[in-house]
Amino acid sequence: MSASPQRAPAPGERSRVDRVIDDVRGRVARGGLGAGARLPSIRRCAETLGVSASTVVEAYDRLAAAGEIASRRGAGFYVAGARRPVTLAERGPPVERDIDPLWVMRRSLDTGPDVLKPGCGWLPDDWLPVDALRRALRAEARGDTAALTGYGETLGFAPLREALARRLAEREIAAAPDQILLTDSGTAAIDLLCRLFVRPGDAVLVDDPCYFNFINTLRAHGARVIGVPYTPSGPNLDAFAAAAAAHAPRLYLTTGALHNPTGASPTATTQHRLLGLVQAHDMTVIEDDIFADFDAEPTPRLAAFDGLERVIHIGSFSKMASASLRCGFVAARQAWIEALADLKLATSIGASDIGARVVHRLIADGAYRRQAEAVRTRLARGRAQTRERLLCAGLTLWTEPRGGLFLWARLPVGLSAVDVSRRAMREDVVLAPGDVFSVGQLAPDYLRFNVAQSPPRVFEVLRSAIAAAG
Repeated sequence: MSASPQRAPAPGERSRVDRVIDDVRGRVARGGLGAGARLPSIRRCAETLGVSASTVVEAYDRLAAAGEIASRRGAGFYVAGARRPVTLAERGPPVERDIDPLWVMRRSLDTGPDVLKPGCGWLPDDWLPVDALRRALRAEARGDTAALTGYGETLGFAPLREALARRLAEREIAAAPDQILLTDSGTAAIDLLCRLFVRPGDAVLVDDPCYFNFINTLRAHGARVIGVPYTPSGPNLDAFAAAAAAHAPRLYLTTGALHNPTGASPTATTQHRLLGLVQAHDMTVIEDDIFADFDAEPTPRLAAFDGLERVIHIGSFSKMASASLRCGFVAARQAWIEALADLKLATSIGASDIGARVVHRLIADGAYRRQAEAVRTRLARGRAQTRERLLCAGLTLWTEPRGGLFLWARLPVGLSAVDVSRRAMREDVVLAPGDVFSVGQLAPDYLRFNVAQSPPRVFEVLRSAIAAAG
């Protein structure tokens, strides 16, 4: 490999060299270039990135010096060495540990019952229908042996799919039972859909802020995650159109209503205009509606307006019934359901049949309906209490949600959510800093609060942390 000219590049040229290096490393990290893969020629790389050939030469020289690529005389440049495992951290920009979504999830899941978790995304155990779950499990244990030992049907337990078709019809989403696939969770549904639609390097739009595990899952599939600013009435449509034009995304992944983390719900006007943009840019939408049963005043979802043409609707019973049951679903075009069923067979063979059967019993005997009604009542009280406590602590609300688990609140001017969260953690309170949810790191002074997991001590610690950070 010929050496580059021995001169100190100008600052602007140095940034262009770094851009070429970052592009090569990013393609390797996302899986687009494996060990031994040939890199674009100097001329082609220069044309693609809009830089000079000498800039590419220097970038390739530096990558070769680091042992990341190698030249073959007369044949070009190749990725060097055996391909090592790629971590999720390498598929996104570097972040502080305190705003790493996976680290926040670990703290919420792995800490003991003495730790308060207003930053988590689930109901307390004593809010869940434990007695009804025990009755349903006992009934299944006395029933068909195949329910305890078998893989179950390819699409999942048929009676539950039939019940889901009826429930979706009540929300104006027309889906026949053979247009519904059961999965082990809402996250498992998104993972399957990424396997079907996303290739390494593909752009996918998400709300900014959004549910942080959207970002994790998409990066696990090598997607380029592009954030679109979210407003109290839905995504910013001008920003959405600009991002769609600039990045040609395959997918838009969003929350159906009771947005996570903000609690907002998109208006019908925004939904209609959004679907027009989706069609104009030939995109597919994944609408995650796992909080549907928390919605006291359900409004039509994107899937209802679209008729499951471009919108794929997913849901789960983990939040309202039990996370241990591992039961979610996908509703989509039948052709897509068939393709997803094949992928499910290839990657997991089946979903939790016992979980699906227990959920069906809860729905059939009315226990699930009673649970949802009771939870919505308790959440309404929790929202009012948490709202007042946040205001008294000096925070302001971004919007007033009509239902759901979450309040999205801004700290007093000049305070960092990461700093406040670190101080709260020393007092065994796990908060969720805003930038955990933000692709563009646009929420450094926001926190998400779960109103079902925010007893008075949370706000005592919060006030102390704010005072110490101020």
